[in-house]
Amino acid sequence: MERIVIHSDLNNFYASVERKLHPELIGKPVAVCGSKEERRGIVLAKSEEAKRRGVKTGDTIWQAERKCPDIIVMPPNFDEYMNYSRAVKAIYARYTDLIESYGIDECWLDLTHSTLVFPPYENKFTTVNGEKYYTDEYLRFLGDTIRGTVKKELGLTVSCGVSFNKAFAKLGSDLKKPDGTSVISKLNYKSVINPLPVEDLLFVGKATKEKLRGMGLTTIGRLAEADDKFIQKVFGKFGVTILKFARGEDEDEVKHMDDKREYKSIGNSCTYREDITDLKRVERLLFVLSESVAARLRESGQGTADTVHLWVRFDDLSDFSVQKKVRHTVLCSEIAKHAFELFKANVTPPFKVRSMGVTVSGFDNGVSQMTIDESSGNYKKLEAVERCVDRIRKKHGYDKVQRGIIAEEPDEMKNDIKNSHLIKPANFEDRGEE
Repeated sequence: MERIVIHSDLNNFYASVERKLHPELIGKPVAVCGSKEERRGIVLAKSEEAKRRGVKTGDTIWQAERKCPDIIVMPPNFDEYMNYSRAVKAIYARYTDLIESYGIDECWLDLTHSTLVFPPYENKFTTVNGEKYYTDEYLRFLGDTIRGTVKKELGLTVSCGVSFNKAFAKLGSDLKKPDGTSVISKLNYKSVINPLPVEDLLFVGKATKEKLRGMGLTTIGRLAEADDKFIQKVFGKFGVTILKFARGEDEDEVKHMDDKREYKSIGNSCTYREDITDLKRVERLLFVLSESVAARLRESGQGTADTVHLWVRFDDLSDFSVQKKVRHTVLCSEIAKHAFELFKANVTPPFKVRSMGVTVSGFDNGVSQMTIDESSGNYKKLEAVERCVDRIRKKHGYDKVQRGIIAEEPDEMKNDIKNSHLIKPANFEDRGEE
């Protein structure tokens, strides 16, 4: 049976919630930004009025103010954003229990077998060449019903993409913003999808886009027609995935709302109050980041990770990212060591570092086996110690137990990045980069 998958995307979510909290902001250009004093002053979300003036997510505050001198800058209020996010998902749960979050402001919903509160609709099906399909009008009705309910009850607008798979539903939600429903059905998907830029496809980020465009694959339709062996040779398993997405062959299921979240990666980043110019301080701050990453990894239940990623941004806002394969680990000490090695291998003094991020991926879900050499060492003892520290910090506070290298910098002893990191909208950063 043809699936019905909806991707819902709350429009300008943070800015929209701020307008609910502060009605005097309605109709004015608004940007929700991090702390200017702590040099985390970038745009996390903006209103439509600010967007029309050229303000973009990721702009610094001074860039946003230069583009839009009358912009109103609001600090983030994450508790309220989470409250509204939960309220929206409670509405979705009236229609289906197959709800998969994609960040704080986006969800997939599978309505294929839902018999819940939708009003009756007569013309659900049409027959083409002996095959039975849902009508585009019926699919649009489903998206409009959900959008209308959220708008009526919470005063927030949603863009919905309705399709027969997750990749096309996600793409569809971007086609009519704000407050619109797009249908990409079995009957119309080639005419809708094929002419679109290849970077509109799920998981095709900047690096992948450049590679595909360099091969002349500028549209989704051209990618769909590409040779399988050639794409797989260039992109590996990731190439198989994007080919399936382009051809409408995505069979990934929408998870149940109670399913434990599966992480692709776990990471944290930080922008510093002053530029970092010496290696010892870089090492210390990488330990602070790795503490948060390792603790989140242990808490996630995803097992160990075999890849460490480092991201660095300099004072001129140029940046780079690099990664390396490592033995499976959940240890802060190992993650930090690998991150520091990546830094030294890619950065030559003098330098001025503005921001850094550490991420781990390649989770084994607890099935990897330690080698004899590893198991005879002190890995298990170190893991037990770090898990004990997790429990102490949870009960008594982050700063009650610290590594010596972090204690050398008193300001960092209270820098609990794990519990204070920004909750970003799902589309804040590119996804799917190799």
